[in-house]
This record gives sequence, structure tokens and C-alpha cells, in this order.
Amino acid sequence: MNGTVPRSVEDVRDALLGLGGDPAPFWVREALWEEKADLVAECRVPRVGVTLRTRMRLVPAGSEVRFLDERWERRSAGGGNEQYGRGYAPAVYRDGKEFRFSTREMTEPLRDAVLGAGWTWRGVFRL
Repeated sequence: MNGTVPRSVEDVRDALLGLGGDPAPFWVREALWEEKADLVAECRVPRVGVTLRTRMRLVPAGSEVRFLDERWERRSAGGGNEQYGRGYAPAVYRDGKEFRFSTREMTEPLRDAVLGAGWTWRGVFRL
């Protein structure tokens, strides 16, 4: 923890759900049952063929958010060759000289909201 008194699980949920949207390149929503999480942040960047998803489980007993980062990348122009990865792996994507996207544009606001609420932000490989 960062010395802040942990806020309630409802406050953390509300803070995370309040993130994203215009102009941020991602949105946060309630998770579907099959996603085995409480909340999910998603970002699609068609210009470079990348989809990011961060599944989050809120654990009030330990004042922590466990998260799993997932990424799908299109590796060919036809879109048929897609690569999947999971775990924290910051990356920067470019399309020409004008367009640049960093995965941190999604992960850092999520992390900062959790830490700002006095909770722990813990990466896992399985939720």
C-alpha cells in the first residue's frame, strides 16, 4: 500500500468504472460470468490491429485488485494470423510517423486509480 487508508470496494469499483471513454482509448465495464472477473477494461486499436483486455478481480479482504492483461495482435494484413499473449508486457505501436499508441495508455490509469484508493495492484497469470 502507499500509505493511503484503503477505500471501500464500492469506491474502487466506481473509480475504475469511471475511467475510459473519450478521449481515453479504452472503456471499463462489468465482467461477464465467463470472464471470471469483476471488471474488464478493453481497448481496440484497429489502425495497428491490437486488442487489449485487462480482467480485474476485486479482493476486499486484502484491499487488492488482481489483474490479468491479455493482448491480441494481428500479424498480417489479411487479419487471419492473430497472436495472443497474456501478462504485463508494455508495448508501443506505430503506424507511420503520425500515429503512436502505448499499452500504458490503458494500464497506467487503471493502476493509478487502484493505488490512489489505497489498494494493491497485483498482476497474476490466472484469475
